[in-house]
Amino acid sequence: MASRLRVAVTGLALVVLAGGCGDQVAARDRLLPASVPSTPSGPMPTVPTDGVSARPRDGVPPGSMETAPPATSLATPMATGTPRTATGPPRFFVAAPPPSAHFPEGSKTAVHSPARAVVHDAGTGAVVADVPLPPGVRSSWHHVAATPDNRTFVVAGWTGRETPIRFFRVTLDGDGRPGEPVLLPGTEIDGGNPIGAVALSADGTRLAFTTMLRGGGGRIGVVDLATGRRREWWTNAYSLVTGLAWAPDGRGLAWVPGGQAIGVLDLTRQGTDLMAATTLVPLGDEGVRPMESVAYTPDGKSLVYAAGHTVERVPVAGGGEPEVLARPEVPAGSSLSLRFSLDGTGRYLIFVGGAEAFRVDLTDGSTARVPLGRSGAGEPPRIAW
Repeated sequence: MASRLRVAVTGLALVVLAGGCGDQVAARDRLLPASVPSTPSGPMPTVPTDGVSARPRDGVPPGSMETAPPATSLATPMATGTPRTATGPPRFFVAAPPPSAHFPEGSKTAVHSPARAVVHDAGTGAVVADVPLPPGVRSSWHHVAATPDNRTFVVAGWTGRETPIRFFRVTLDGDGRPGEPVLLPGTEIDGGNPIGAVALSADGTRLAFTTMLRGGGGRIGVVDLATGRRREWWTNAYSLVTGLAWAPDGRGLAWVPGGQAIGVLDLTRQGTDLMAATTLVPLGDEGVRPMESVAYTPDGKSLVYAAGHTVERVPVAGGGEPEVLARPEVPAGSSLSLRFSLDGTGRYLIFVGGAEAFRVDLTDGSTARVPLGRSGAGEPPRIAW
């Protein structure tokens, strides 16, 4: 299986990386100067003097927002606090677009326009509020994760070209209005290492992320959001690591290696070898089908995933023949697989296709369209609820 998965990586990596920067999101001039040169040969953008600076390969310069703790500084990566459980169907979702890039007429230099993450009504898609950006973060980026209670979200932020990706936490009130954003320690990720997926533990204490590495291979990291300490696992077998989900008990992470399988990382295992700490889940004999997302059911006994455009469920222990939950229709030109978010009840998932979101009821497989408003004006955002 491993050799088959490695062959599939190249094509899928192109699909994921093509969504890196976008090209049509509307500018919000108050957040970022109107023109930010971005070609490799052009000058680097100047990051405001707020403590954020680029991380050179040989270390972190004075004045940077933080020095990331060593990869093995988190002794207990498990998230065993009280889960924040769902009290009903989700009322809101957060959409996180990337900064957009466009080329002014006659120019070979791209200009980036900023974007904020947006809170939407989960039923109508109506915009509830923009998510504020913390100091030093110049735009939203393409990743967002949520706890099961539909109130706590972690959003990725772009600090500028060739500068780190940062994560910040935002909490919604009962009307969906976001509070002040809080930058999270230990979440600085080199912008040269593309992020595959992020996931927030059910108790809100840990953030997990996956990245591709410049020299080849991939990693999964877990950050304690109170201290910034982190633990990382590495593999040379797969560069593309998509899909990431916390087990409800906080002791495991489901992940998608190479876009073609599901593995479960045992967070109680010592060492940094990702494959040695991972058990692959058998998925029957359906052949090679592209996968991006995975999620645990609330009881932790099964995994929900999308193989191509088919949503399926399989037991965590032993795997077996998958149960088909839904086959939603997607717009022409959509990705080869669904990148979805499963709500805290385990009944509804949501994914983006074109300028709309699609809400799927897994009890009967029915699908409802949810307009995205201005979040869908450019490259489709990533969403979570």
